[in-house]
Amino acid sequence: MRGVYIHIPFCTSICSYCDFCKFTYKEVWASAYLDILEDEIDEYYEGDTVKSIYIGGGTPSCLSIGNLKKLFKVIKKIKLSDDGEFTFECNINDICEELLMFLKENNVNRLSIGVESFNKFNLKFLNRKHTKEEIINNIKLAKKYFNNINVDLIYALPIETMHMFMSDVNNLLKLDVNHISTYSLILEEHTVLYNKKIAAINEDLDFKMYKYICKKLKRKGYVHYEVSNFAKSGFESKHNLTYWDNNEYYGFGLSSHGYINNIRYENTRNFNKYLKGEFRFNELLVSTQEEMENEIMLGLRKLKGISIEEFQNRFDLNIFEVFNFDEVINKGYIINKDGYLFIPEDKIYVMNEIINMILK
Repeated sequence: MRGVYIHIPFCTSICSYCDFCKFTYKEVWASAYLDILEDEIDEYYEGDTVKSIYIGGGTPSCLSIGNLKKLFKVIKKIKLSDDGEFTFECNINDICEELLMFLKENNVNRLSIGVESFNKFNLKFLNRKHTKEEIINNIKLAKKYFNNINVDLIYALPIETMHMFMSDVNNLLKLDVNHISTYSLILEEHTVLYNKKIAAINEDLDFKMYKYICKKLKRKGYVHYEVSNFAKSGFESKHNLTYWDNNEYYGFGLSSHGYINNIRYENTRNFNKYLKGEFRFNELLVSTQEEMENEIMLGLRKLKGISIEEFQNRFDLNIFEVFNFDEVINKGYIINKDGYLFIPEDKIYVMNEIINMILK
């Protein structure tokens, strides 16, 4: 079954590191956007049952209750399987009883919450508007309504010391949630930090932080199942695994990407064009060779790696006849074990270099 991603491009404030498609929230803009979002779903959704819905952004939780009702009326057009995963992204300072009750009543069963940091200097650097106290109190409140909660942590900030970072990780673990996503800060073009010419953190310190995360979370019972993602057993993200398993998914909304019927597509980032119903920016019919390369690039993000048998069944080809794994296996960059090809955890940090060696 496919997944569904829906993009809500509105925020109450703009984070300094964010390069996603977003605008400052205005009620009238959001209302008009949701009308056109419904048109897009009516045009492209094929009526099939899906295994996951993910509402992201932007900041979906910044929508007013009126616009949330409008959004969820549209979402009801999509058939979610009985055991499907339904994720809604939230900012810490948007979490309240009214929002949580509304989401619960509308069948959301997973929250993804942008914590990013507990440190007041880091939060100011990222232009996040919450405090450590709000994180603790609002996560506690969210846990009254939801068991399946992901929290995001951003690390390797240029102003961050190892001590600050370790404190963030320890505070994160005290939240006792079932899923954690950790992201090393990337200074993307067209962001405030990039435009200010902020220098990246030292690569050795970045790697030291990454190793600490992997070791610390593993000791606390989290399974490191994808490069940046850790979960208690049974709480791995079904939606994100759709991407990494190279399976099909719908992307609805401004700037969304999708992969349906062997076509990968990207929606426009132009708000005015979207409101006129000009949804698609480009579409690409994917060749078999490109799909096999995607299988490598996406599948090796998972710690369990790529199933040799599933590759054979999907493409009717032997993976070793398509790609040369000899060099990376001989160097210990790839392990061939129990029917899977995977990058060992101590090499996952240089995943991109390993994949380049395979695809060259």
